[in-house]
Amino acid sequence: MLDFALTAVASILFVVDPLGALPAYLAMTGDVDRSQHRRTARRAALAATAVLALFAAAGKALFSLFSLTMPAFQIAGGLILFLVALDMMRAQRLTQEGPGEVNEAFAKDDVAITPLAVPMLAGPAALSTVTMLLSRATTAAEVAVVYGAIFVTGAAIYGTLLLAQPLYRALGKTGIHVFSRVLGLILAAIAVQFVLNGLRDAGALPVQ
Repeated sequence: MLDFALTAVASILFVVDPLGALPAYLAMTGDVDRSQHRRTARRAALAATAVLALFAAAGKALFSLFSLTMPAFQIAGGLILFLVALDMMRAQRLTQEGPGEVNEAFAKDDVAITPLAVPMLAGPAALSTVTMLLSRATTAAEVAVVYGAIFVTGAAIYGTLLLAQPLYRALGKTGIHVFSRVLGLILAAIAVQFVLNGLRDAGALPVQ
């Protein structure tokens, strides 16, 4: 149970990577007052958490609708996570946000829901991760762990965005990149483990 809990929290939190979104977030909200800044952080955290939780709940229905098998989804999800991990190790976020989303945000009055919550935080990789984790949960306790990890990630998003300016001043762009590279390495290992689990469940690898 502890291993599953640690994997759930680490995989969801690292793939969402709220710290890595700070430069874009500060660029989009640089001219707002403190109350608007708090409102944006709160709405983004709530929206990202709700999207992740809803997508996790709909995961089994999606499996049935598209006739997907768990091993296939594990392998695909692991590969997506690995691409995100590579971006993090290169200090990039190309699989989570593109120049188009960021540029579009400058023309919007409210960036909390889009593009901040979706797709910058709750992007395709994060959605596939929560679905994959919930599909692997075999007990009510493990299901609760997955949802708990989602809410922990939501709290981390809110805290990170709320403290965006002091965090960015303390760490700097270089510090954030170093931190993202370390998290990317850990996420890459989790991604490889997901792929190995999928291959093992499919019978392509011997069960240990």
